[in-house]
Formats: sequence, C-alpha cells, structure tokens
Amino acid sequence: MKVQTKWNGQRAFTATGDSGYEINMDATAAYGGEGKGVTPTEMLLASVAGCIGIDVTMILKPHLDAITKIEIETDGTRKEELPKGFNAIAVTFAIDGNIDAKKVWRAINLGKQKYCAVSDSLKADISFHLILNGEDTENIY
Repeated sequence: MKVQTKWNGQRAFTATGDSGYEINMDATAAYGGEGKGVTPTEMLLASVAGCIGIDVTMILKPHLDAITKIEIETDGTRKEELPKGFNAIAVTFAIDGNIDAKKVWRAINLGKQKYCAVSDSLKADISFHLILNGEDTENIY
C-alpha cells in the first residue's frame, strides 16, 4: 500500500492513496499554516477511530440492524516536549441500539487486540530515505 503526498506550498499537502481519494492536510496558523485541511495529528486520531470502527462493525455485522448510532471520539494527550507525539489516546464509543454491552465489548477488544492495523502500526519501526534532485542520498547524521 502506498500513499503519495504532494506539497501545495506553505504547510499544505495533499495525500492520495491507492483508493484514489485525496486528503488535504495543513498546519494551523500557530505553525505557519492556513488551516485549509486536517492536521496530520487529527488524521492520526481519525485513522484510529475509523480502523477500530470498521473492525467493530465487521464483528457486529449480525447485530447491525439493532444498532441505530455509532459515534467514536478519540482524545489524544500529547507530550509537552518535541516531538509532541501522543503518549495516550482514549477511544470512546457512543452506541445506541438494542444490543448487549458484552457483545460490543467483545468486538472492541477483538478489534484492539487482533484486527486494528492502525493502532498496531503506532508501534512500527519507521525508516526514512531521501531522494534529493533525483538521487538517493545517505543519512549524514
């Protein structure tokens, strides 16, 4: 899976995935952006919610007709020092419908422990490469 991300000037970027959909990202004014898109950290929280939400709805598929609402709030707490990554993410499901809490908790726990690729990827080893003016360059640091 690949995502191509292109710079649009200042702090703005557009990412396009294999699906063909575009996501506009920008920094807030405090970081030199114009706020013309979601921030990357907002997108990360949304990705956690979307991933676990998809997993939960797949697991609860036989019971979806009994559910009238699923809303997911992700609340990230960030470190004070740079880089200001998340040190905690709280995910809250608000679900309405005629379904037993035990079934929903089973789905949430299975999503968390077995299926959610996004939250699992937050533990990933991330490497960086630089191609400058068409040439692969070594990390000089």
